[in-house]
Amino acid sequence: MEQTTFDKKAEEIAQNRIEIISPLLENNIDKGKFKQLIAMQCEKHGISVRTVKRYFESYQREGYRGLYPMKRAKPAKAGAITDDIINMAVVLRREVPSRSIETIIKILEMEEVVSEGELKRTTLQENLAKRGYSARQMKMYSSSPGVAARRFSKKRRMHVVHSDIKYGPYLPIGPNGKMQQVYLVTVLDDSSRFMLHAQFYPVLDQTIVQESLRMAILKFGLMEAVFFDNGVQYRTKWMKRACGKLGIRLLYARPYSPEATGKPEKFNRLVDNFLAEAALEKPKTLNALNELFEIWLAEFYQNKPHAALGGKTPLAVFNADPTSLKFVSAEIVSNAFLHFEERKVDKTGCISFSGKKYEVGLKYMGFTVGVVYDPLDINEITIEYQTDKPFRVREMVIGANTGKRPELPETLNMVRPNSSRLLAGARKVNKKRRASQKMILSFRKTDTNGGE
Repeated sequence: MEQTTFDKKAEEIAQNRIEIISPLLENNIDKGKFKQLIAMQCEKHGISVRTVKRYFESYQREGYRGLYPMKRAKPAKAGAITDDIINMAVVLRREVPSRSIETIIKILEMEEVVSEGELKRTTLQENLAKRGYSARQMKMYSSSPGVAARRFSKKRRMHVVHSDIKYGPYLPIGPNGKMQQVYLVTVLDDSSRFMLHAQFYPVLDQTIVQESLRMAILKFGLMEAVFFDNGVQYRTKWMKRACGKLGIRLLYARPYSPEATGKPEKFNRLVDNFLAEAALEKPKTLNALNELFEIWLAEFYQNKPHAALGGKTPLAVFNADPTSLKFVSAEIVSNAFLHFEERKVDKTGCISFSGKKYEVGLKYMGFTVGVVYDPLDINEITIEYQTDKPFRVREMVIGANTGKRPELPETLNMVRPNSSRLLAGARKVNKKRRASQKMILSFRKTDTNGGE
């Protein structure tokens, strides 16, 4: 695993930049379409062509790491933008929603509302976004809702894959055999309709989406793009980070556009047939349900002729596609899906993480360390601290008796002096003060009569 120092702000910036250049990462784009995509991203995000190209070239050279901002000295704090200026900028944006930030600033400068160079682009952009008038928001408002889309299908396998979540049945898998709902996560290839991975999980959170995508990548290689709906399980910084590290474009369906997720929704309707049959079998465990589903998937979907595929089966179409599958090592995939958080080391050299205790070492007592972990397995985690080499620690096993206190590092042990340096210093200062007072008395003037 590469050694890095985690920076939350830099990570957010990198995620925003990968989202900007993601349409440019598609393979085999001609120059004309490339320029068109750059122009669209400039208009969408309110940035210049030069900036988009700089992001793209940095990503080409250094990968996801190239999108991190360069560290530079903090500029002098500028004066706050007034509400009057923001209101004027809002009016200018509402007059012509496609106006860029640079154009709005130029108009305000020409009208002598602000002096030249006084108003910064990032400052105005942030304030417009807070008011709901960013370029992206304006474009969303102007979009015509409810417009039906024609059917589409990508021409090659692993070009775009869809992922979706479906609520499943209740199983007696909770505490004391309590009925608990399970959830189906699917990863579907758009071109062939072939199911790359599908499995029922006992919880509904971001971890099941990441695990499904990871399993699909391990089995069939990297996809060029993954298409999600707008569920909170998909819109996470960790999903952006993982896809950015693996070079996968992250796409989201437009709100209130069910036609964009038509293929997963159609498959979900087929799953209803399976659930009706599975209810007759009355599976008692999650493994039993997944075993039944795996059999049904193979016989009634993967190897069943599909009308949209010209009567061919999804498996046959996927295998017949000449597009090469791009496999990567399991270590690279696992590293991309790791999570990161920070914890402060207590006076015993331990940290608390997800309700468990881990011994980090007294060397880090009082410091904040980075915790790199797999959300599906936190029995062992990796600790990072500045330039120190990352190391792995396991969950502490707390027994009935008190354990032996670990020895302090040599650098923290108390030094036993032979004398008090405080009193020695005070003695030295006192000696100087007394000598100074004697000199003042020796030079006092007295008259011949004995008076001063």
